[in-house]
Amino acid sequence: MTNPAERLVDLLDLEQIEVNIFRGRSPQESLQRVFGGQVAGQALVAAGRTTDGDRPVHSLHAYFLRPGRPGVPIVYQVERVRDGRSFTTRRVTAVQQGRTIFNLTASFHKPEEGPFEHQLPPSRKVPDPESLPTVAEEVRTHLGALPEQLERMARRQPFDIRYADRLRWSADEVKDAEPRSAVWMRAVGPLGDDPLVHTCALTYASDMTLLDAVRLPVEPLWGPRSFDMASLDHAMWFHRPFRADEWFLYDQESPIATGGRGLARGRIYDLRGRLLVSVVQEGLFRTL
Repeated sequence: MTNPAERLVDLLDLEQIEVNIFRGRSPQESLQRVFGGQVAGQALVAAGRTTDGDRPVHSLHAYFLRPGRPGVPIVYQVERVRDGRSFTTRRVTAVQQGRTIFNLTASFHKPEEGPFEHQLPPSRKVPDPESLPTVAEEVRTHLGALPEQLERMARRQPFDIRYADRLRWSADEVKDAEPRSAVWMRAVGPLGDDPLVHTCALTYASDMTLLDAVRLPVEPLWGPRSFDMASLDHAMWFHRPFRADEWFLYDQESPIATGGRGLARGRIYDLRGRLLVSVVQEGLFRTL
């Protein structure tokens, strides 16, 4: 497979090795640890595979306990906590080489009509995604060419990411910047028609840029880093059906960073401005 979107679908297609046990691939990457969005997405697939499929995911709560090793398979053990009339609950433990690296609890809700609706709009108006350059185009414009490692990563990237604001490249540019970021995203190719795949693909994407909002007032998002960062926990609430291969706006902000931890929250909207998903994450930041 050469299409990164196809590779993502394949990555989310777990091998079932027992009734409640699944195995996921972990690609051999040059990264120090397995990407957290991959583990969260695969764990949610495992949870969804143990339901009857008529109840979409409405929320997940997860903890990143240990860094996963690239290239080593991950086993997902599912506990069937509850099957109620309207809600289904699953707990998933991700194990790699005998050690628990990740825990997830997911809840599924049978669709029903509510007595009322409301939502907050995006925090600001942003340019249309098609009018913005891709991240690779911005980097090439600034550097003249992509470094070899970034070129390889860009070719494997399953999501097209476009920042609503131009990238900042110096400490002077980030000085006094607000802890806010907005990006347009969509899968680089079709993901099929399984709603669970789209939910898990967006879960994968939700971990890609959210902690940007914490870093923005401190250092440029691209270039040499002064801080190492790692996701600690992750929570999502899914409000409406969506497709992850269509444009969505990830409106992100960080209300606080203190004690070596930064909190970030995001709201995901479609092109019509409908709120699809709410996300909250805390990350650990340490000086390199």
